[in-house]
Amino acid sequence: MKEKNTVMKKIVGNMSRVIVGKEGSARLMVIALASSGHVLIEDVPGIGKTTMANTMAKSVGLSFNRIQFTPDILPSDITGFTIFNQKTGEFEYRSGNIMSNVILADEINRTSPKTQASMLEVMEEKQVTVDGKTYKVPNPFMVIATQNPVEYMGTYPLPEAQMDRFMMKISMGYPSRSEEVEILYRFQESSPIRELTPVVTSEELLDLQQQAREVRMDQSLAGYIVDLITATRRHEHVMLGCSPRASISLFRASQAAALYEGRDYVIPEDIRDLAVHVLSHRLVLKQEAKIKRITNESIISEIIEDQKIPVSIK
Repeated sequence: MKEKNTVMKKIVGNMSRVIVGKEGSARLMVIALASSGHVLIEDVPGIGKTTMANTMAKSVGLSFNRIQFTPDILPSDITGFTIFNQKTGEFEYRSGNIMSNVILADEINRTSPKTQASMLEVMEEKQVTVDGKTYKVPNPFMVIATQNPVEYMGTYPLPEAQMDRFMMKISMGYPSRSEEVEILYRFQESSPIRELTPVVTSEELLDLQQQAREVRMDQSLAGYIVDLITATRRHEHVMLGCSPRASISLFRASQAAALYEGRDYVIPEDIRDLAVHVLSHRLVLKQEAKIKRITNESIISEIIEDQKIPVSIK
């Protein structure tokens, strides 16, 4: 376990060579990577969302592709298309930008809902279907998407079905004064991201993901996760609560979080620490809650405080 713990922290350390003061966000991304999940980074422009995603991709020895989402991008640009080869008399598949291990879906809410929907199958089943034929994406596979808050002009809110496919949503926030001064010096001559080299091989990453799945989860803690999810469906301000997919995501993320701490078993703090990041973006609030400026995060935090923590863990 200590060896896998070292692998995860090695990635975070490499990311910290570029990202200033955001070790917590880097840790969450590595946890999602270890648990085979996708990440949505939402924040205002210029905060470092794309840099964070790029740094993660460059820290692992995997194929990488960046898709810049714009209003005119088509689903076939992402999934690929078939073309008739006159020499062979057959249709051939031309792969789209999605055929890489790590995908940076930059400003995903700047494109049309039709194009956004083309990501649904590949994020869930790790395959694309083109003209009735399915094509597997490389393994491991991870989507790191960035988006601006929906209040910004020219954005299309992601549908609930797609939001549910992201294991976590991360908001980075503005840097402190000292951190911003450090950023100025770090980027004084050129972007430090160019000097990054991979610190983990694809074989090590696949082994890490397998190790995370083997972390022990006591049945009482599995029940605790289900209780948290059930509470979101019954909350007075929630119109649409979390689905069973959210339960699975929190289960797997908690396993990876335990591995990050060097343990082969999950404790309640692993679950409580990740719940807001894993669950909040899946909620759909009632209109009255939005009028009162109640946030998704505050509801999850309230549920965490209200739920009784299991005292007997075997």
